[in-house]
Amino acid sequence: MIDLGNKLKTLRLKKELTQQQLADILGVTKSVISAYENGMRYPSYALLIKIARIFHVTTDYLLGLENKNTIDTSGLTDEQIKALIAFINTIRNVP
Repeated sequence: MIDLGNKLKTLRLKKELTQQQLADILGVTKSVISAYENGMRYPSYALLIKIARIFHVTTDYLLGLENKNTIDTSGLTDEQIKALIAFINTIRNVP
């Protein structure tokens, strides 16, 4: 769980949220978010799940058990998802 703070901060910044905005969404104080990001505190299981849902990642990713990030494809058609997969595979094969 050492990496949880860094991952949380990175995800928060990518979503352009302030610590206060994330705190409001989670129903905690800004100082709690700061403590999570600085590794001084860890969220409860319920909050960990809520954080994962907000950022569309797995709890395993947040806990450092999984290194891959996920892409939320909800709202995309099957054809769009296939095109996205093809694009990703193309990028992976670029030297």
